[in-house]
Amino acid sequence: MLAALLAAAALPALAAAAPDPGLTLDERGYFHRPGLDVLVFSNTYDGLFSDAKIAGVELIHHGVRTATNGDVRLAPTPEQWDATPELVDRMVDAKTGTITTRLRYPQEKFDYAIQVAPHDQGVRVRVLLERPLPAALQGRAGFNLEFLPSAYFGKAWATDAGHGQLPRYPAGPSGRDAQGNTVRLPIARGQRLVLAPEDPQRRVAIDGRGGELALYDGRNQAQNGWYVVRSLLPAGRTGAVLEWTLTGSTEPGWTRAPVIGHSQVGYHPAQAKVAVLETDPTAPAPGRARLLRIDADGQEHEALAADPARWGRYLRYDYYTFDFSAVREPGLYRIEAAGQGTSAFRIAADAYAEAWHPTLDVFMAVQMDHMSVNEAYRVWHGRSHMDDARQVAPDKEHFDLYGQGPELDSPFKPGEHIPGLDIGGWFDAGDFDLRTQTHYATVMALVDTWEQFRPQRDETRIDQKRRHVEIHAPDGVPDLLQQIEHGTLMLIAQHRVFGHAIPGIVEPDLKQYTHLGDAVTKTDGKVDDPADPDSPGDDRLAFTSNTTALNLGSAAALAAASRALRGYNDVLAEECLATARKVWAFERGRKPNLFRVGNTTGGDPEDEKLDAAVQLLLATGEAEYAQAVAALWPAIDARFAANAGAAVAALPKMDAGFREKLHARAARFRDEYKAMVADNPYGVPITRGGWAGNGAVVGMAITHYHLHRAFPDLFGLEPALQGLNYLFGTHPDSNLSFVSAVGAQSKTVAYGNNRADFSFIAGGVVPGVLVLKPDFPENKNDWPFLWGENEYVIDLAAKYVFLANAAQAALEGR
Repeated sequence: MLAALLAAAALPALAAAAPDPGLTLDERGYFHRPGLDVLVFSNTYDGLFSDAKIAGVELIHHGVRTATNGDVRLAPTPEQWDATPELVDRMVDAKTGTITTRLRYPQEKFDYAIQVAPHDQGVRVRVLLERPLPAALQGRAGFNLEFLPSAYFGKAWATDAGHGQLPRYPAGPSGRDAQGNTVRLPIARGQRLVLAPEDPQRRVAIDGRGGELALYDGRNQAQNGWYVVRSLLPAGRTGAVLEWTLTGSTEPGWTRAPVIGHSQVGYHPAQAKVAVLETDPTAPAPGRARLLRIDADGQEHEALAADPARWGRYLRYDYYTFDFSAVREPGLYRIEAAGQGTSAFRIAADAYAEAWHPTLDVFMAVQMDHMSVNEAYRVWHGRSHMDDARQVAPDKEHFDLYGQGPELDSPFKPGEHIPGLDIGGWFDAGDFDLRTQTHYATVMALVDTWEQFRPQRDETRIDQKRRHVEIHAPDGVPDLLQQIEHGTLMLIAQHRVFGHAIPGIVEPDLKQYTHLGDAVTKTDGKVDDPADPDSPGDDRLAFTSNTTALNLGSAAALAAASRALRGYNDVLAEECLATARKVWAFERGRKPNLFRVGNTTGGDPEDEKLDAAVQLLLATGEAEYAQAVAALWPAIDARFAANAGAAVAALPKMDAGFREKLHARAARFRDEYKAMVADNPYGVPITRGGWAGNGAVVGMAITHYHLHRAFPDLFGLEPALQGLNYLFGTHPDSNLSFVSAVGAQSKTVAYGNNRADFSFIAGGVVPGVLVLKPDFPENKNDWPFLWGENEYVIDLAAKYVFLANAAQAALEGR
């Protein structure tokens, strides 16, 4: 019956759309005209973290995604973890010019369809029901469309009942229901609503077709909320129970301004230097590009001029390349092309020498848990989580992808305080949990940097006895060693307490998890007393499953740390190596525990085993570990990009046969990689998942650096440098450096723990360009709350430190 209902509803849409010269349903599966695109469930709710603000009906307005989550929701201002529907199917009908999606709230036993078709200069949106709205959803279910606050700050709204201005900072209104619960009230009501009537690039008109529209400020509910326009679904009706017409104004002849992708940090004289121009497909060719040298007095001189070479179409834009590799003279330069000009950048022999300093000096220090962190007049945070941690219950599934297996693998009872975990570690990302898998990857990257480049930089005082950090205050010890020690202390504490690695430590509830600001205010710093009814019960939970993958990954990092710490903290170094050996022997003697949940129980067990074998081999030189590396060749072969670095590290301890096999596999990978990056003009792998791809870019660049060092006959240095150039601004959507405070123009609004202030943490590296299906590259620098684009993570920062050091060393011939 629902299928018949959908077919019948499509007929009037076709009749209305046929003569319409506005939006058309094109071959990419969305509605388009210059200046406006309407996507209809091209993207769906994130499978890991629920509502990622990339689903439902969405608007791309003059090149900016300004609206999202056009769908039936069960609250006027839903939060990230509130219920979202399941997508049943999506049908694109070119004959009727409609896109129809069927969706379901399974727990509510509620099915519905959303149908969108062109109408005048916009679209008509209908909600279709086969059965009347369930009684439990009456007054709760409504069609919502969310508008990006940063695109509408200070702009006006107008309804048929009044007008006003959208607030920059949430200012209500809110109220209370009969039970005393807080409820969100609308800013405005009416049957017709216009947002930004004064701005032709942001003006959107919505006609409720006789139904009431309500405008809310979702930031009253949560800082990451958007402005929401909502109409309740009526009770007792079937068929097309709700209808909107949605129109976005467009400027005649509008084209998106070109972007000159280039390194905001600059270039070494000897490296390739290629800017990538991103242009609107309706715009003319960019014409002549010029590289201008800037003198100290501001005078500019043309160093090179050329017509950019057309690369072709990628995603929704056209691309051209401007190669100025021939310019090698050190100095300050900028690029002019297609009516745009870049900021000044350097060509210099030390181009990358200091690019990693903010990451080590500031970001890694700010992320340090169980410490107070101060920077001159600023207190970044107090001595956090000194009440860590409580034992989680068995079979506990956590909203942040942690999970406890049926066995505790712990001597502690559920809810019991676990002493010894209040030491070391970094805040994982923009949140505050201690994810073991991230930590051992971070320690490994820092050890690699130390062993290969020995940076002696000392800008931070780290006092483990006083649990205190002072940024910009040298203490006579290389900061990198102290950061290795800090991460190692968190890892070794798990083995001291449990005898094995654990998934990690995380907040017990959403209220704590969504905390923004000083981490010391998340808990009271005192161990909970279950016998005291006034005890707040705010201590974090330790997830303690003893998985093979985590154990081996942790052992790899401990073995690596044992080498780096020797001569600085010999007692800890000896304990780390002894523990790594013990873990290796334990895992060899038991059936693997392959329990997996979320993304916190370790990587592929064979890959983790390879890392452990390699690091133990490098730490001991013993044949047992070399034999294990050789036996793991199938894992190296199958997942070469992920495991090449470990295999190369083992080469000095392996025989000639292993080197020959690795050389042959590397030669095949060289050809595989060319095919992998052939679809884009940047020469790096650009991923399409819900978490943007800077991790893959940096990881692949590091892999190429290792392969270049091992097999220079097969690999040059350029793929590694392309990874850095991508981070520094040679990427789609913009030319911002993705490393905050590094480069002339960089990410200054990011998803750190200070994101509510629309700020950043110097040296943090964001995930980067998120490609929304089917073809829209996005990284917002005016809205920090999209974690898939803007959230800092510690392991990416550590790998970036390695890559920047590697590039500078290689270019210097070291």
